[in-house]
Amino acid sequence: MKTTTKHIAAAALFLPMAVGFGPMAHAADRVELEHDDMTLIGHMEMAPDSEVEDGVVLMVHGTLAHGQMEIMRGMQELLRDAGYNSLSINLSLGQDAREGMYDCDSTHRHKHEDAVEEIAAWVGWLKDEGAERLAVLGHSRGGNQVARYLAEQADPTVDKAVLLAPQTWSEGYNEKDYESNYETELAPLLEKAEALVGEGKGDEIMEMDFIYCPDTRAAAASVVSYYREDPRMDTPTVLGETSIETLVVVAGADETVTDLEEKMEERVEDDHVEMTVVDGADHMFRDLFLYDAADAATDFIGWQ
Repeated sequence: MKTTTKHIAAAALFLPMAVGFGPMAHAADRVELEHDDMTLIGHMEMAPDSEVEDGVVLMVHGTLAHGQMEIMRGMQELLRDAGYNSLSINLSLGQDAREGMYDCDSTHRHKHEDAVEEIAAWVGWLKDEGAERLAVLGHSRGGNQVARYLAEQADPTVDKAVLLAPQTWSEGYNEKDYESNYETELAPLLEKAEALVGEGKGDEIMEMDFIYCPDTRAAAASVVSYYREDPRMDTPTVLGETSIETLVVVAGADETVTDLEEKMEERVEDDHVEMTVVDGADHMFRDLFLYDAADAATDFIGWQ
């Protein structure tokens, strides 16, 4: 049986200053991809004296976020400094050429599983650009979406995966979380959405609180996608369906995904899965904790 869990006592505990990744940092190159009648946006960061052929880390952000948010931009810079090329993508979330955080005033027509096809499309684009080896990296919900890609559509050029504080799920979680956030029962809303989808009316719009957006609008199919009881929302469960070597990086002080290390105890017995815990890190690996996550990722990918 393989035992691969490691705890990292993060450098942030010992250094007096935290390093931020702000707007003065070097900007990655913006690239576009036409997919499913929309323009997808990504940002490519090339390491010095490197070529796409040397390999690229494809990065996927978390819920309603984007590829240049602080954790993603910071990770790109650290990967670059370690000699790794990276492409950090913006999931479209149903919007053409989407940049920045999702606008909560916009109607939600996207589905959680849409990300799998978009990840696959970007993998194809990178191969067309000459990439001969790839790794995929996902944070939070993006970690679950990357795991689903690995289970459903992984390309042979993808040889490693890194999941940073990936999403977990358990039965009844959605109901409890929704009521805690909005003081409203989810069950009647989900029942209505499921009925509409069953009638072929998944595009019908419901006015409700949705994910992180209060008082917004969401298509019934979107409501079902994000809120139904679905064991595959649990990333450790999905990793049981994969075979690509994968590192799960747990944030030791995570208050968002609180049960990841416990849920991974059985999964790390699989030959293709490893786990590292960054002690003291929050869900976003803020400050110097990101250095420890990046070091774990590059050591695991092992191209340099």
